[in-house]
Amino acid sequence: MGSNGCKEFSKVKWRRRKRRAGRGQVEMKVRKLQRLIPGGQGLNPDRLFLRTADYILHLRLQVNVLQALSKIHKP
Repeated sequence: MGSNGCKEFSKVKWRRRKRRAGRGQVEMKVRKLQRLIPGGQGLNPDRLFLRTADYILHLRLQVNVLQALSKIHKP
């Protein structure tokens, strides 16, 4: 790709969405996130986002452990 690829990438025009999410849409997305995150039901958004970040880190750690184990146990 080289430097030419970087120049092409920098020329890409990013479009912003004209319509922003309304309050009802944000609340609906928070409720969906509460259902996805273990222990997320009933948490206020601030605590929910912290719990979500912790959960993502936990999942990444699990993936790393499983990848390491699969390398050890190859036939």
